[in-house]
Amino acid sequence: MIRPAERLESIQEYYFSTKLREVRSLTEAGRPIINLGIGSPDLRPSTLVIEAIKASLDKPFSHMYQSYQGTHDFRGAIATFYKNQYDVVVDSNSEILPLMGSKEGILQISLAFLNKGDAVLIPNPGYPTYTSVTNLVGATPLFYDLTSENGWQPDFEALEQEDLSKVKIMWINYPHMPTGANALSNTFDRLIAFAKKHQILLVNDNPYSFILNETPQSILQREGAMDCALELNSLSKSFNMAGWRVGMLLGKQRYIQEVLKVKTQSDSGMFFGIQQGAIAALSLGDEWFKVQNKIYEERRKFVWLLAEELGCKVTKNATGLFVWAQVPTKMTAEEMTDKLLYEYDIFVAPGTVFGTNGEGFIRFSLCVNSALIGTAIDRIKKRKS
Repeated sequence: MIRPAERLESIQEYYFSTKLREVRSLTEAGRPIINLGIGSPDLRPSTLVIEAIKASLDKPFSHMYQSYQGTHDFRGAIATFYKNQYDVVVDSNSEILPLMGSKEGILQISLAFLNKGDAVLIPNPGYPTYTSVTNLVGATPLFYDLTSENGWQPDFEALEQEDLSKVKIMWINYPHMPTGANALSNTFDRLIAFAKKHQILLVNDNPYSFILNETPQSILQREGAMDCALELNSLSKSFNMAGWRVGMLLGKQRYIQEVLKVKTQSDSGMFFGIQQGAIAALSLGDEWFKVQNKIYEERRKFVWLLAEELGCKVTKNATGLFVWAQVPTKMTAEEMTDKLLYEYDIFVAPGTVFGTNGEGFIRFSLCVNSALIGTAIDRIKKRKS
């Protein structure tokens, strides 16, 4: 057998890739699994989005290679969206880079800025891809703690005690996944000051800002952010377009140009029709978010009831597409997850998937309709009695 690359020794297959195979096997064996583990929106995109991609299919250039930087109209729609929703002004020609999902951006940013031996600050708990990509490119993960006691905000005093001499990138993610915490009023300002002091590139991963959140934020709103920060965003969650793979990167031209060097070697442009659908999505008004959030509010109330039946504690001021719940003290996250899967046919994500600080927590997704969540509650009640 040909030996795989040494870089693969430091990573494993993505947790949800392997776990979903197990869940699928149980389902195929006749188990009525309710999947509350994955943040894949089950709601449809707007009809206007569907019609836009349909209308694009007959255009003669629709099926040709597209620009690596996306169409002029698509970048313009992103710029207008950022101005209307975040009051952030960016140059659509030089400060925006469309992506095939923000996950692509995590890899491309890392390839653009990290050398072997560089260090990367990664939130604990946080999105596992930050760590796996850091390992893939030969850099060193340096985890910084987020805790419930600190409102899931960075502990700047603790950060200053670290050896930061090799740190090149710091991943941040607000609204935070998996906890749903929003950045406090001064968090972004402190992060910008910290990054400038230590010459670190901040990357804010921002796909959840419109879900159950009355105050959408972008780090690019803050003074000085363009000098040291990039922001990833996505249409996957807010517009129910996860399978379309549409994301974007915003920031100063000199940073965008470096990422573009990598992107031009790894894909051949986004399908024109998808860009047209994305333009339609970004043009939807606030009423779109109100309708989506009404649905998610109802689902969240059912998940809160489910968590209560399980003896879990939730923070009710959290935002985003998930409910982060503290399990009863006598159980670990993995034990609670396995109990739910094998005794109640309910799949949730153990907090430890997201880091050691996820121990004692589980994560529920809101990507399941209220009737199914109600069925999960009934199962718990019946089997407890």
